[in-house]
Amino acid sequence: MAALLLLFLFLFASSALSQDSLIGVNIGTEVTDMPSPTQVVTLLKSQNINRVRLYDADRSMLLAFAHTGIQLIISVPNDQLLGISQSNATAANWVTRNVAAYYPATNITTIAVGSEVLTSLPNAAPVLVSALKYIQAALITANLDRQIKVSTPHASTIILDSFPPSQAFFNKTWDPVIVPLLEFLQSTGSPLMLNVYPYFDYVQSNGVIPLDYALFQPLQANKEAVDANTLLHYTNVFDAIVDAAYFAMSYLNFTNIPIVVTESGWPSKGDGPEHDATVENANTYNSNLIQHVINKTGTPKHPGTAVATYIYELYNEDMRPGPLSEKNWGLFHTNGTPVYTLRLAGAGAILANDTTNQTFCIAKEKVDKKMLQAALDWACGPGKVDCSALMQGEACYEPDDVVDHSSYAFNAYYQKMGKASGSCDFKGVATVTTTDPSRGTCVFPGSAKSNQTVGHNTTALAPSANSTTSGCIPHPQASFVNLTFLSFLLIIALVSL
Repeated sequence: MAALLLLFLFLFASSALSQDSLIGVNIGTEVTDMPSPTQVVTLLKSQNINRVRLYDADRSMLLAFAHTGIQLIISVPNDQLLGISQSNATAANWVTRNVAAYYPATNITTIAVGSEVLTSLPNAAPVLVSALKYIQAALITANLDRQIKVSTPHASTIILDSFPPSQAFFNKTWDPVIVPLLEFLQSTGSPLMLNVYPYFDYVQSNGVIPLDYALFQPLQANKEAVDANTLLHYTNVFDAIVDAAYFAMSYLNFTNIPIVVTESGWPSKGDGPEHDATVENANTYNSNLIQHVINKTGTPKHPGTAVATYIYELYNEDMRPGPLSEKNWGLFHTNGTPVYTLRLAGAGAILANDTTNQTFCIAKEKVDKKMLQAALDWACGPGKVDCSALMQGEACYEPDDVVDHSSYAFNAYYQKMGKASGSCDFKGVATVTTTDPSRGTCVFPGSAKSNQTVGHNTTALAPSANSTTSGCIPHPQASFVNLTFLSFLLIIALVSL
């Protein structure tokens, strides 16, 4: 009985840990006010995201991900490709500095060597496979080759004639690169990485591809695309592109290489002719895509075989060049509030991204202390905020400085005003955050940590030195219940032995 219970416990735990594990996000950093690595990780954990792709191997990011269990794809940027492809020592040094120095505390699972090299940096294509092999050799030397895979992301445009999928093939111009690349992926058990953007296929089709077909929207049977060679029915562009890649590989006699979609998404804003870059379409596409992956629907060619997919992207990148749409692929603003609330009923806790009920108002760092003090005085005076918790001896008095006291008062006003637009500004010295600034017994208004109201009187307080606000948003209650249940089962099992 005890052995049976332990087996059930193991299976339950495995299921809980693997739930929703096939959805990840890309994190770009071309942002004016990029959140700190700690804030990034806090947001990811609050959304139960356990897969992330980074476009480099930033030290501060790698440290922030330590002991989180989040699976990381780190990247060799294109501008480092040439050096690594020409020297085994350079590759070994890269792995030592960016992988071995952090693994296993930081759960690095894959190294992406370059990004869309064949289409964005074709002059480097001849050295791409050499770079992958040198990185793989360095992993072998470090005894990390079994834990960490090596691959390179491609634009889906390397596949020609993608419909019908059964007739798709790789651009033959790249055969001298594609064939040895696929041989490498097959020999190392690594995936083919593909960036899949139905948005661009739809826009560039000039009306040939219906919008609903690009957005995963339900189609009438007579509107589905049918591959005449296989009689497989395609209800969305995403599946058609993924299957086109499977067929293109099989055309070259590679049939057992998995596919990972390293980028897919839809912009929420555009200008000029970008009429379909809207919040509604972005929400529809990403919600349907996530549901499609989580349900392990698979593709018509490989039903039931889910394709791990990384949403592009976590944050809007306002510094990206190009049209307005290029700056608006994110799920979140940099203050942690969602660009839109995904429709994911029944999809579990992953990316249940409505953080609007988890927002707080805090003082900005490195702003003029006199301005902070004036705003604090206003909040606790004319603003009619209850600042009694900031009095000496009360829960939020320490640390006794103007930044922490202002954060409490600003947030109390923000919560009192129903988080209304403009209620967290205070002449530019305040900002919205999704990180709960509560600490110890000092519970900020609006925090889920306690329902109690701290303090009863109104007063203004004295200034002091700078400080940094920090904190973590706890996992959803469902996760706590699962862990509690697991612990309970484990105790029963051990007692029964």
